[in-house]
Amino acid sequence: MKPGGEYSRDSRYITTRITADGHDGFPVQPGRYRLVVSRACPWASRAVIVRRLLGLERALPMAIAGPTHDERSWTFDLDPGGRDPVLGIERLQEAYVARDPGYDGGITVPAIVDVRTGKVVTNDFAQLTIDMSLEWMPHHRDGAPALYPPALRAEIDAVNEVVYKDVNNGVYRAGFAGSQEAYAEAYERLFSRLDWLSKRLEVSRYLVGGTITEADVRLFTTLVRFDTVYHGHFKCNRQKLSEIPVLWAYARDLFQTPGFGDTVDFDHIKRHYYTVHRDINPTMIVPVGPDLSAWLEPHDRADLGGRPFGDGTPPKPVAREEAVPASHTPLAA
Repeated sequence: MKPGGEYSRDSRYITTRITADGHDGFPVQPGRYRLVVSRACPWASRAVIVRRLLGLERALPMAIAGPTHDERSWTFDLDPGGRDPVLGIERLQEAYVARDPGYDGGITVPAIVDVRTGKVVTNDFAQLTIDMSLEWMPHHRDGAPALYPPALRAEIDAVNEVVYKDVNNGVYRAGFAGSQEAYAEAYERLFSRLDWLSKRLEVSRYLVGGTITEADVRLFTTLVRFDTVYHGHFKCNRQKLSEIPVLWAYARDLFQTPGFGDTVDFDHIKRHYYTVHRDINPTMIVPVGPDLSAWLEPHDRADLGGRPFGDGTPPKPVAREEAVPASHTPLAA
């Protein structure tokens, strides 16, 4: 927390990269690494979506932590015996300590762990998905979309920067503000940026160019949590997402696109925020709503043109072992 009550995110990440040439000591090798995520976390959800869109499921296997954690770490309580079956650990913290016994940063997801050593390689969520697009390219599925095309990278980066500051992290700045003034400032920045995004998306189906890019993935994971969590829990309550017509249609368009909505677990999202943030919700009561069926309503965004996957194709259906439970998503209805 900064002076004046402004929330400050701990941005100390392990920035080692997994690259095609292995210049950081970690070459791209199918099956060598394990992507650790929680479906509750918006930063981890980006990696889940990108991995699925690019078809990296076999090359980069995934471990799914439970939706809640304590002050120590995310845990593998969804797995039999409470241990990840490949890494053999109960807590993600163990992989961080294996990397650095004196590690004092955040035990965050997404994280990529080297299965051979049990050590975290990186938790740099922003670079991680870019590297999935570029460094892991030989292992993409046939028909994988270009999420970070060379001609659009400067614009994607510029959009990502303001969306991160004012929206992705902006909802947290509002929710964890320690003063009325800090909250009001974060609130105004958030909704000013949402208004800016609405105007941009009035005439364009996607944020940058005519296809889905990294920019859409990064915005989506905040929007899909907005009415379920951020509107009430984080006091981002000028409007619900469902009351902002352009953004609501845009979010539904993405949700209904293979690779997006089929990775979203609303039960995990709600259980995480409402039970872990006890300073905000001391009763730990998890809301029953909202009604999720509206995510499947027509969006009419195709009228703006654009092709979701460009010259590529949609990903195949989610593998059974990675499917979101039917009761946690409206897509199973």
